[in-house]
Amino acid sequence: MRTNDIQIALAYIEEHLEEPLGAAQIASKVYSSTFHFQRAFGIVCGIPLREYIRRRRLSRAALDLMRGEKVLDVALRYGYSASESFARAFMKFHGVKPAQAQRGAPVKNFAPIDLAEGKTNLACEIKELPAKTLVGYKARFHGAPFGEERLLQEHAFYESTRGKQWLLFGAGGGRAEEYAVVSDVTEEGYDYHIAYELDEWAERVVFDPAVTGMDTKRCGFEVIRLPQCRAAVFQTPKSVHPIADYAALRAAVMHLLDRYDFEFADAPELVVYHWHLPQKEERFIEICLPIV
Repeated sequence: MRTNDIQIALAYIEEHLEEPLGAAQIASKVYSSTFHFQRAFGIVCGIPLREYIRRRRLSRAALDLMRGEKVLDVALRYGYSASESFARAFMKFHGVKPAQAQRGAPVKNFAPIDLAEGKTNLACEIKELPAKTLVGYKARFHGAPFGEERLLQEHAFYESTRGKQWLLFGAGGGRAEEYAVVSDVTEEGYDYHIAYELDEWAERVVFDPAVTGMDTKRCGFEVIRLPQCRAAVFQTPKSVHPIADYAALRAAVMHLLDRYDFEFADAPELVVYHWHLPQKEERFIEICLPIV
């Protein structure tokens, strides 16, 4: 599947917004597996497929209402079985009721996505990643894993759990790498783990209160086992303050889609933060997307 295939899918969605649309149906139009298509769409477009369709329908519905069409007619056209459920969704998205839109109240306009080629400064390699065991804790994030909401959720999660990070960082002996693991990706969201690699002894005793002096399970700590896999590994430029630039990542994935014949694997995604290197200007971040 190439970037142009996603653009073809976007055009297909636009032409069939008034009809039932499912992920498998859309993926078949570009001869892709459903899982790979949804993952590629979420990364490249920065929004889950179902959420994109929902926003485009509600955006189009607002225009229909402003032209004077009846609420129930518009609701049924865009897949809502009753005007009440449509009104709730409309209010949540636009901030006004359908009747207010009919009277000219301002509404949101979520325009169709156009995949103009972006710029990327991320180096990419295809690597075989070894199996790895980490210990960490998680939160459930909403949106697409590399969408616009991720940085805000990451920042809040890291800021509110400093003590847990320090505890695991110390248990890991101050290793140079820290990890974020993305798994259980659905249309609604995904699990986001902050994790650390411990040595064999620390991994064995981290859940033993007789050794740690506390019940670490109450901290939400859990063991995360990552299988051996092949991955597209994107590396940021080295600097004192490297940034996981997800806009650049989307552009890099578009380049990758156009260069190689691959599919995303149904496996956890990994971000490796090389923070604790002797020379601070050598710091960098790796974003690892499992592929087949």
